[in-house]
Amino acid sequence: MRFYQFVLLVFLGIMSCKKDDLQNVDVSNVDVQFSVERFDVDFYTSKKENLLELKQKYPYFFPQQITDSISLAKINSKDEQELFAETQKIYKNITPLKEQLTSLFKHVKYYNPNFSSPKVITMLTNIDYDSRVLYADSLLIVSLDVYLGKNHKFYADYPKYIKENNTKNHIVVDAANAIIAKQIVPSKNRSFISKMIEEGKKMYLLDMYLPSISDKEKIGFEANKYDWVLNNEEQIWAYFIEKELLFSTDTNLNQRFIDVAPFSKFYMEHDNLSPGRVGVYIGWQIVRSYMNYNNDVSLQELLNKNATDLFKESKYKPRK
Repeated sequence: MRFYQFVLLVFLGIMSCKKDDLQNVDVSNVDVQFSVERFDVDFYTSKKENLLELKQKYPYFFPQQITDSISLAKINSKDEQELFAETQKIYKNITPLKEQLTSLFKHVKYYNPNFSSPKVITMLTNIDYDSRVLYADSLLIVSLDVYLGKNHKFYADYPKYIKENNTKNHIVVDAANAIIAKQIVPSKNRSFISKMIEEGKKMYLLDMYLPSISDKEKIGFEANKYDWVLNNEEQIWAYFIEKELLFSTDTNLNQRFIDVAPFSKFYMEHDNLSPGRVGVYIGWQIVRSYMNYNNDVSLQELLNKNATDLFKESKYKPRK
């Protein structure tokens, strides 16, 4: 009996090493060069006499309809200056952020050699959480005022599931997601299982690009709701099977289980205990299972893999 236990432990150790090797790759020799420009600092410390210089440095932030009087009124606004001051308390020194982004860009380039690190620009957007991070090939724009901490007074009226990710540790996750969104070609398959796996591929890229970030941080659930999904994965999967949802093309399933929301909609008494986006979590576990059983598959091959075939070959079994 002891011999078989020993063999099992060795096997599990090998499988664990394979997974760890895949995620904890050596990126020390990957060269990335990028700058970080503080538009937030440059803007809110500007005076009328150097406004032209500011506009020349950041022309994309000054469209024709933004007159000098509008810019100066914004700079001199008491509320705007308070927001800037609060942001500076946390982000006066952004060296830790640059280090996180350096690691992210190194990992992205490791898997995508043609990737060019974007110029990073920090700014304030009056807490526009729908525009936390914007990525457009050569630019990565970060709205620092969205990341002051989930308990900050400025977020008092925000829903918990939104402000859960208003933290400095989540900037790099949102930056990675913005880059990943440009790398994933949307599937034409409208089935629920296809949509879950498409989201699961995005989450798996987060695994590869952010190996030192926790799963909870990557998925962005509140702690109690993250525990709920871990403890109820088998029940969630059983529900999807019982209700014959996997191959359904009902678009309402997006709102119920894929989109950002305070909770998922099983239409049961205790729905409020669940996090939104449980379909994303399940898709993530399916893709992880597939990659665990197919260690020779590259990331590019994964992205090109048909969702239906991936599901069949994943051997996915939910956590009990």
